[in-house]
Amino acid sequence: MWGISHSFPRAILHIDGDSFFASCEVAKNPALRGKPVVTGKERGIASSMTYEAKRMGVKRGMMLSEIRRVCPSVVILPSDYETYSLFSNRMYEIVRRYTPAVEEYSIDECFADLSGMRRVHRMGYRNIAEHIKQDLERELGMTFSIGLSATKVLAKIGSKWKKPDGLTAISLKDVRAYLEKTPVEKIWGVGPNTAAYLNTYGIRTAWEFAKREEVWVKAMLSKPFIEIWHELNGEVMNELDVEGRQTHLSISKTKTFTPPSRNPEFVYSQLSKNIENACIKLRRWDLVASEIVFFLKTQEFKYHACEIKLPFPSSVPHDILKATGEHFPKIFHKNILYRATGITMMKLIDGGGGQLDLFGSVAKSEGLKRIFESVDEISGRYGKHTVFLGTSFQAMRNGAHAGDRGHAAERTQDLFKGETTRRRLGLPMLGEV
Repeated sequence: MWGISHSFPRAILHIDGDSFFASCEVAKNPALRGKPVVTGKERGIASSMTYEAKRMGVKRGMMLSEIRRVCPSVVILPSDYETYSLFSNRMYEIVRRYTPAVEEYSIDECFADLSGMRRVHRMGYRNIAEHIKQDLERELGMTFSIGLSATKVLAKIGSKWKKPDGLTAISLKDVRAYLEKTPVEKIWGVGPNTAAYLNTYGIRTAWEFAKREEVWVKAMLSKPFIEIWHELNGEVMNELDVEGRQTHLSISKTKTFTPPSRNPEFVYSQLSKNIENACIKLRRWDLVASEIVFFLKTQEFKYHACEIKLPFPSSVPHDILKATGEHFPKIFHKNILYRATGITMMKLIDGGGGQLDLFGSVAKSEGLKRIFESVDEISGRYGKHTVFLGTSFQAMRNGAHAGDRGHAAERTQDLFKGETTRRRLGLPMLGEV
């Protein structure tokens, strides 16, 4: 019988949406099917593209002007992350029909553990994978590439094997045939520096890495790569994270805006909006930040940054803005064009209670925190940023992009009854069939 235990001691599935963002656009507007479609208009570069666009030479990160040159018939759309998230959630829900053990790895990827589910579904592991693939493609209107094997690393190799629209099952008895054809730099978790390092020892394929003696691997490599070596040899080292994220080590918010600006009030307003967004996330997770780093990114893609230790941990925008406001003039230069700002909240701790201080700053901050918790409730009812700070006014009023790149996604322009621009139903817009 297919799927005997020595070939699949564990049955780990990796599911990867093909050109996911662009495929979502085609799924909601079938008139685009078969056409070269690119998303990322608001960024000025390609973030996702259909395989029709790829065949014309379009690559991720390519400037829009270059895209139009190599592919005159291209359809370039602004990204619609709200809709992409809805498709992503539906993907997870479909996979959970077959197993409760699903790791939501990213917006367009997930892992699933099918181990022990053959008896439940009365079919082999490959058959289960085929049924999942069929359901995904029929219900979401796009293709998926799927890998099935005994570990996450091997399943990842499988999902890349026949892309797009492939299903590759790598049993332990067939592992060598696949690993011999996989360059070491294509192994999940092995970056270019590690690949170059392994190359110096004559290791150029995944199989050459996997067959190395464990003693050598432990002596020459750090823990993450030792675990990858074990997984290539069929030993599960990375269990699925089915609980999802439980906390954060840091929280970052950044935003590019166009056209670039040398106006200090506008640039600081963009930073203020990022700070508000980061603080919203801190409060959602009941965390406070002890240190922050904020940066300004120039039109030449150079970063001017400042790291600040806060006088006390906080999730209140006023506290963060006070700290950044003191240092912003030191790194902002009026003759330089800036294209982005960002904030990272670091050394996060539980926000359950703050220590008292001599001048009452903590008590004042706690009072403001309660006010912002009320603002969060208003946002939950009427939409994010229904209420915002005056320092964020220019960013809120003007948006992140002006001109052609400022075109909003179709879903945000055509509202259902009862919706507002700040609060919408969890439904993507569908094109005419």
